[in-house]
Amino acid sequence: MTSYNAAFQDIPGTTVFDATQSRLGYHLNMFCMSLMKPDNRAAFKADERSYLERFAMSVEQREAVLARDYNRMIALGGNIYFLAKIGATDGFSFQNLASKMTGMPEDAYKAMMVAGGRPPKGNRSKSDPAR
Repeated sequence: MTSYNAAFQDIPGTTVFDATQSRLGYHLNMFCMSLMKPDNRAAFKADERSYLERFAMSVEQREAVLARDYNRMIALGGNIYFLAKIGATDGFSFQNLASKMTGMPEDAYKAMMVAGGRPPKGNRSKSDPAR
């Protein structure tokens, strides 16, 4: 039987947040949720490395947070809705984070989304001949 995660490995540029990803990213996501409290945001901003040591995250997860590599954080189990709390702590909108994750300037990302988003052609399967 194919695992839920494996069933979606063929979608280009997509990490499906399933039970496997949830377990992988539990501590990373709990760190993100801690940023909902003003005192925790202040402590994180004051000494990011030290604050991250409070959570049982992997070294890779900590390094991804410090680098603000959102795509890597997602690959390491981060849920975008939790990760957005890091962006908000840094003063960025969700739209700004999404533009960074796609490698597009924010205005171009916004225009693409207003126009209906990315076309499905070539974006449904890595084996799609239209790619």
